[in-house]
Order: sequence, then C-alpha cells, then structure tokens
Amino acid sequence: MMTKPLALVTGGNAGIGFEISQILAVNGYNLVIAGIGDVETAKKELEKLGSRVTAVRCNLITAEGNQELIDAVKETAEPLNLLVLNAGISVGGAFIDHSLEEHLNVISLDLLSPVRLTYGFLPDMIKAGGGKILFISSLSATTPTPYESVYGPSKAFISSFANSIREELRDKNIQITTAHPGATATNFHAKAGMQTTAFGDNSWKNSPLDIAKQAYDALVQGKTNVACGDEDTQKAWITNHQLSDEEKAKIHAERAIPNSKLKRGM
Repeated sequence: MMTKPLALVTGGNAGIGFEISQILAVNGYNLVIAGIGDVETAKKELEKLGSRVTAVRCNLITAEGNQELIDAVKETAEPLNLLVLNAGISVGGAFIDHSLEEHLNVISLDLLSPVRLTYGFLPDMIKAGGGKILFISSLSATTPTPYESVYGPSKAFISSFANSIREELRDKNIQITTAHPGATATNFHAKAGMQTTAFGDNSWKNSPLDIAKQAYDALVQGKTNVACGDEDTQKAWITNHQLSDEEKAKIHAERAIPNSKLKRGM
C-alpha cells in the first residue's frame, strides 16, 4: 500500500487552519495539527475523513513550543511532505495602548514561529528530495495597518521571507505558495479585541472554507502568491499594489479604529 503523505498545519484545529486540514484529509494526507486550544476535538473530526491525525497542543509563541512541535513531527518517523504555516493572532487598538508583551506575542507567533518551523523542517525536506510549504499570510501584508500596527508588518515580513527563500531553493524541489486571505468570518478579530470596528461584524467577510479551498487550489497549481477571497478582496489586492502607503494607512485606520464602523474592512 502507498503511504499517505504527511502534512503539518499550525492552527489546524480552528478557523482557516481547520478547513485546510479537512481538505488535506479528504485529499489523502495524514496530518499533524498544532494549536493552543482544543486540538483533540479537531483530531476526532479529521479522523472521520480517513486521515491518521497527530494532535499537538503547544504554544507557538515560545521557542520551546516550536521545538516541541518539531520534535513531535519527527517522532512520527514519516517525512514531512507539506508544511502549512497558518497560526496567527492580532492585537487591535492604538500601539501605545497595549503592553509591549502583547505586541511581542504577535511578532513571536506571526513572524518568529514560521521562521523557526521552516528552519526546523526544511533541511529534512531537502534531504528527502523535496516538499511543499504553504504560508498563510494576509491581505494586510500589502498595506500599513494602523490600529493593528504590528500585525500587518509581521505578515509583510512573512510574504517577503517566502519570496526570498523560494528563490534560494529554486533547484531543491521545494514549492512555496503564499496565500493572502482577506478578512475572514472566524473569531480572529474578536480575539484581537476589534468588536467595535468595521472588522467586528463577520456578516460581510469571506468564508473560511472558501479561503481554504482557494489556498489549496493555489498550492496544487504551483502558484507563488495569491489573494484569497471574494471579488472585493481581489480588487483590494490590486489596489493595494497601486496606492501609496500613506493612502492605504488612512483607509485601514478608518476601518480599524476602535468605536468606528465607517466602512467594511478588507
């Protein structure tokens, strides 16, 4: 019998990550899912789809949590075929109104964890003859994000990092796809404390299943960078590559400033 390929999905127990995990399970992957919340319930649901699932509850904000995950994957004794770097958080509100620790936690999860995990798994992927990495960045990578002042820059780093190492790995059979979802109907913005902003209303946002499908399709097609979301998201992707940073900062501020619901967000 042919052995199923193995995929690791960070934040694979909820939101976009769980939807991606389901798609991978249906398409013949065994899974390692990592999260800080209830990973066991997600594991049981994914196993119903015929996937063998390892659930790892770990805190990827910390170096220790990342190493715990690396060790858990290696303990499966299976080569990692696909690395999906999806876990992320944001903090809404003015930069100075939050503690330094809160901002550093965003940087640690959204920026440092993907770097740590890529560094941890990439050598073995190369040694095994190749593999795939799917970075879940954000449309926010294409704009300054006032009132989420650390989130957007962290995602911009990830998109640039992915483009950088893709070129370095051109002859190593490592495929790197970066997905940039628009605002998605999950609890992401609620956790960021952005309920009183335009991002607090989930009714207009993209479906996490649609985002996951588009990201997976881009991966299968070997695309490098894609915007994931509805027509408004696709338009924003184009517009954000045309406007000045000053113009984009003003637009995002109007949507993300607390106690304001002036416009729907991106």
